Amino acid sequence: MNKLKAVCVYCGSNFNGDLQVRNAIKQLAETLVKQEIKLVYGGGSVGIMGVLANDVLDAGGEVIGVIPQFLMDKEVGHTGVTEMIVTENMHQRKQKMADLSDGFVILPGGFGTLEEFFEVLTWLQLGLHNKPIGVLNVNGFYDPLFAQMEMMVQHKFLKPANRDLVFNEADAGSLIDKMDHFSAIPDEVWFRDRNLS
Repeated sequence: MNKLKAVCVYCGSNFNGDLQVRNAIKQLAETLVKQEIKLVYGGGSVGIMGVLANDVLDAGGEVIGVIPQFLMDKEVGHTGVTEMIVTENMHQRKQKMADLSDGFVILPGGFGTLEEFFEVLTWLQLGLHNKPIGVLNVNGFYDPLFAQMEMMVQHKFLKPANRDLVFNEADAGSLIDKMDHFSAIPDEVWFRDRNLS
């Protein structure tokens, strides 16, 4: 029995047309539908968000969009999703997306994608949830980000156990499989004695 019933995907509201990214989106959509995992996402019809939602819907999957009213008013909301939840603001949107999901996947994106990624990662480190987080690292897009995490470990701002809470995979199937078997527990010793060694 699959543990992941719904996965929240953070991704860009822009899409540069890169074929490798396009193939990764399609592979992720097919993986989710094949494993009967609902897509929870930001509700947009544009960029990678829109492409992913359409791919999941075209393959017969379920899509739950969560979007704040001000973005709905700008007519960027997807009109064909299985369910659309409209929130008052961005904070409610992020909380609702997290509440609806059993795990989080990060696709290429910009500031918003990174902000959402680090928020749920921080929540995991603090023990506020125990849901898996996976980066679909298309063509090395996030290699510099993982290099920065390694730098944080080397300089003792981050414990190796907490860096290792994030899955880093280039293949959607492998990523979802690893997330499905996630059981890591964050090392909270730093919280008690501030020891980062």
